[in-house]
Amino acid sequence: SKSQQRVARVTRAGKARLAPNESEVDNSDKRRKQVQDTLKDLEQKQKEQKKRISLRTRIERAGLDIEPRTFYIGSAVAGVVAMLLLLVTGMSLLVSVLGGFAAAFGVPRWFLSFLVKRRQKAFTEEFANSIDVIVRGVKSGLPVNDCLRIIAAEAAEPVRTEFQGLVEAQRVGVTLDQGLEKIYERMPLPEVNFFQIVLAIQQKTGGNLAEALGNLSKVLRERKKMRNKIQAMSQEAKASAGIIGSLPPAVVLLIYFTSPDYMTVLFTTTAGNMIIVASLIWMGIGVLVMKKMIDFKF
Repeated sequence: SKSQQRVARVTRAGKARLAPNESEVDNSDKRRKQVQDTLKDLEQKQKEQKKRISLRTRIERAGLDIEPRTFYIGSAVAGVVAMLLLLVTGMSLLVSVLGGFAAAFGVPRWFLSFLVKRRQKAFTEEFANSIDVIVRGVKSGLPVNDCLRIIAAEAAEPVRTEFQGLVEAQRVGVTLDQGLEKIYERMPLPEVNFFQIVLAIQQKTGGNLAEALGNLSKVLRERKKMRNKIQAMSQEAKASAGIIGSLPPAVVLLIYFTSPDYMTVLFTTTAGNMIIVASLIWMGIGVLVMKKMIDFKF
């Protein structure tokens, strides 16, 4: 009947509307494959960067403008000065040589690591604000490159220096992906990794860049809030570790000033020097273990 024919036509039209378009399915599959390939490439490049960390890279991460040769010369000078000071104070030759060795190979690298961590912390504090600049610029119609120039001109250090290098590299033909890889090489932080992934995926697959970076900025601020909360909760453990670590040197100083003859044997005899070296080694191991226990990774 005619009514049954009309019902059949309506049913076929409804099924056609509910069925997904083949082109839309193909586009979503292609986009998903592009995102997966982009993530695989970034992960492979980051693994290669972690395998080859040279001294020059560490110096760049610390923000120092020196050559590796200058660093080696400074390390040798620090070792010689430390050995001469120990010899002048009356230490034996063995203790002086060990102290010079520690000053030449341990102290400069520790100081370099300290500068790297301090610079990375300052970068993390300011990076979320820089992402907000890009979000506002994209929403107002500015291209991404102009937003990067604004950050390179007005952001606080060390974000300004890193983005200045990115902008200058783009002027000589370096792509945005390559410039972000160099920033991640100097600043191996999860925040920079997130930023690199978002821009790489947006360039290859498209999408709402302002929304993606806005979500990234929110995630970075939540991570910062969580980091501060963990630091506040771990202050009691850090204070206890500091007190425990400072007790042995404090007791040694008190005994030395109250009964110097009792402590002089450690400095004037070979056996006493060996006891001092062994004590310093065990003390260093204990400090490192406590530091590892109170250093929370998240």
